[in-house]
Amino acid sequence: MTDLPNLPDMRVMILSAGLGTRLRPITDVTPKPLVKVAGQALIDYCFDLLRCAGIRSVVVNKHHLAGQISEYVGAVTDLEIAVSDETAVLLETGGGVKKALPLLGASPFFVLNSDVIVLDSGASSLLKMHDLWDSEKMDALLLLHPVETAVGYAGKGDFHLGSDGRLTRRTQGEGAPYLFTGVQILNPVLFDDTPDGAFSLNLLYDKALANGRLYGLLHEGHWLHVGTPDAVIEAGEKIEALR
Repeated sequence: MTDLPNLPDMRVMILSAGLGTRLRPITDVTPKPLVKVAGQALIDYCFDLLRCAGIRSVVVNKHHLAGQISEYVGAVTDLEIAVSDETAVLLETGGGVKKALPLLGASPFFVLNSDVIVLDSGASSLLKMHDLWDSEKMDALLLLHPVETAVGYAGKGDFHLGSDGRLTRRTQGEGAPYLFTGVQILNPVLFDDTPDGAFSLNLLYDKALANGRLYGLLHEGHWLHVGTPDAVIEAGEKIEALR
């Protein structure tokens, strides 16, 4: 079921303000969302997900090398892109989304990370998430991917997925079978009583989890993390092999 706006009317925020310190020296001159992998900027992989789902209304935040971000998204003509300016202070993931709430509206919205590549197999993941959403049960819906098939990922996973779709975090020192892809739907009510300034979206996940309202959906396709110069090469080789 879904009680969201129709998919073409959904709004999306793409997190694009990070410093990309682990990608230096590339990010000394190029903001991370504009780093090219297999000939395509990272943020363009996000735009492709939106196009496949028929979504056009996008908010992009900017901080590091902000002028390049503005110039790049300003040249995109098939999407309606608003820019949330964080050049004065970096607000982290949660603070960045909170600052952009006036641009995102009162309904639940998508948030995408621009430092990973999500390639769907079959139907659009955004469509599947939209159709699964249920505001009576959910405040956050995270797209998950199996750790064992992730490219460029060396972590221990993030979540366990229950048979009812609810998520639990992995316990410290142990692993979990699924990682968070960076694609999510969030209910803006989660931002009530959050701090001003910088904070992580993990604060919202913990809030939803404590109320039994944090859910997940498994991704079908490929997921690639692009955190270092070597990972750029690895991801590029993987994508070229898929083409």
